[in-house]
Amino acid sequence: MHQLTKGANAELFAEGDEPGPVTVALSWIDPTGAGDADVSVLLLGADGKVRGETDFLFYNCPATPDSSVQLLGKVPTGSGTQDRILLDLAALPAEVHQVVLAASRYAGATFGELAELRLAVLDGGGDTLVAFDIPDAGEETAFVFGEIYRRGGAWKFRAVGQGYRSGLGGLAGDFGIDVDQEEETAQAERAAEPGAPTAGTAQPSGTAPAAEPTVAPPATAEPTAAPKRAVRTAKKRVTLPKAAKVDLADHPSWRQARLFSVAGLKNELDRESRATSTLLAVMAEVPEFGRRITAMFNAPAGIVQTFTETSFKHGDSTVRPDGTIRVSRAGKIWTALVETKTGGSPLKSEQVQAYLDVAQRHGYETIITLSNDLALEGELLVTVDRRRARKVALRHLSWAEVAHEAHLLCHHDGVVNPAHAWLLSEFLHYLRHENSGCHGFQNMGPAWVTVRNAISEGTLRAGDRNALRVVENWERLTRQLCLRLGGELGVPVSPVLRGGRRTEPAVRREKAVEELAAGGRMRSELAVPGLPGPIVLEADLRTGRIETTVEVAAAERSRALTRVQWLLRQLTEAPAELRIEALTADGGPGPCELLRALRVEPGLLVPADSAEIRAFRLTLPAGMGTRRGAEETGFIRSVDTVVDRFLNEVVRGLKPAE
Repeated sequence: MHQLTKGANAELFAEGDEPGPVTVALSWIDPTGAGDADVSVLLLGADGKVRGETDFLFYNCPATPDSSVQLLGKVPTGSGTQDRILLDLAALPAEVHQVVLAASRYAGATFGELAELRLAVLDGGGDTLVAFDIPDAGEETAFVFGEIYRRGGAWKFRAVGQGYRSGLGGLAGDFGIDVDQEEETAQAERAAEPGAPTAGTAQPSGTAPAAEPTVAPPATAEPTAAPKRAVRTAKKRVTLPKAAKVDLADHPSWRQARLFSVAGLKNELDRESRATSTLLAVMAEVPEFGRRITAMFNAPAGIVQTFTETSFKHGDSTVRPDGTIRVSRAGKIWTALVETKTGGSPLKSEQVQAYLDVAQRHGYETIITLSNDLALEGELLVTVDRRRARKVALRHLSWAEVAHEAHLLCHHDGVVNPAHAWLLSEFLHYLRHENSGCHGFQNMGPAWVTVRNAISEGTLRAGDRNALRVVENWERLTRQLCLRLGGELGVPVSPVLRGGRRTEPAVRREKAVEELAAGGRMRSELAVPGLPGPIVLEADLRTGRIETTVEVAAAERSRALTRVQWLLRQLTEAPAELRIEALTADGGPGPCELLRALRVEPGLLVPADSAEIRAFRLTLPAGMGTRRGAEETGFIRSVDTVVDRFLNEVVRGLKPAE
């Protein structure tokens, strides 16, 4: 992998080599919750301009007519958001000389508010070819991350890192695209937060070496003959039709007929077979859903066909993966073999290794393992000899991720066909049924009880391997919580990692183990766009309590009591046991009281020395389940319950400080 700095370039495919498809991953963390970013791509000719409006790809135009370039969409990562672009360099028209890779923000948000900006170019197997970190973003509302360009018969990448303060309109205008400003203004007015970027001149934060072609043309360049089109950038939204909720049942015991039944599932093998067939059938029949899932594995956009129990010769025996996915585009076939597990069944290394060998022999691209487990960053859930299948990608998918994508399409992003919407809703109902075995991460593991007992007895030490396993499972639980909340709210929810997300995971987990051994606590922060700040989730294994916390900036009022009353008016439905602490401007400790007492006497939260209240810290405590699983008395269920209660009864009713 080449780690580049601004202005540097690296060769992706040398002259004479056949260029393959690559995936460009633009990633970031949004710690402020001010709103996400959207990627865009511009295909430029030799004159540095687009040939027409179809050379400008963004959320309303996600693919070129020949599908040589496709926006694959966003996925939550272990630490933030990743937005991906698939480029088939061999299929790009010869007159395309440069591919500009950019992103933009709206509602007054800037790239300086995002952390850990990064671009990576990956090959077809998922290995990183080049990477570029951007540490110096500022007030820009649009950003050119980099470009892929032809040089002779080779394809190269340049790290650009050039920002615009004029938004998507200003960026696109520099390359021959005219954005409909009325639409852009209307979109900003509809946004939840005020303000919108307006067209203007580019504000570059850096320049490329003169020896290489630059991304943006000089400000004094003569107008070209390329026609400018008024591209409408307001996001399209498809509203799903709502079915009538008339209940014609004669008795509450009557159950609604379902497309995907959970009856007759006698064992885990039955559950695996039905879950695999149901998933693959829905992928083939609902194009938007099939595309969401296959895009995770760098598959091209095309016709999706799925199969179950496909047989392959392997030595003297026969192997049968649970499923096969094939995507056809422009005469080429992309193939993935699928191995599925439900419930608590573990993946088997020997099975996966056999499928890798089969895929290598047949020229298939990917092996997908699917289970309730969530893979940690850089983790393989099975031990295999990758040397025997170097050109085959091994990827893992959790049922929680499948449900996340289905929920987003059903309730937020929408699908075109109402029948497909109903089909997805039936699929979601199946996944969530207690008998399906497709519930995602639901067990803190056998080390959970051992660690809890060691904390109670005071014998837990930082080097304990059981503590490391518990910390890893806490990380899995946090990630699954982000997936679930993101699906329900329709926004990317991600963990906040202090010290930078590219801190070595092993170092990060070692520190978490030390904190667990020293204080008996595990802590996570969740960045939820639209909320006053990150939600802090803390489990105290010594006291058996879970606390959820958020800080709210105080309104600009002249008197401290008025600021307290402003907050209390927003907490009329909040639980009486909510703990509220006043944070003063001088950084010292302020008064702290329960909401039940403040409803009677708001003045209890006013600092005795009349110090200015700059913010409030709201904390909701709850009991912690003792068991390791997701049953009613389990730890995982208690975490889900307290976070949902905190969101619905406390945080979502809060307004920004005025």
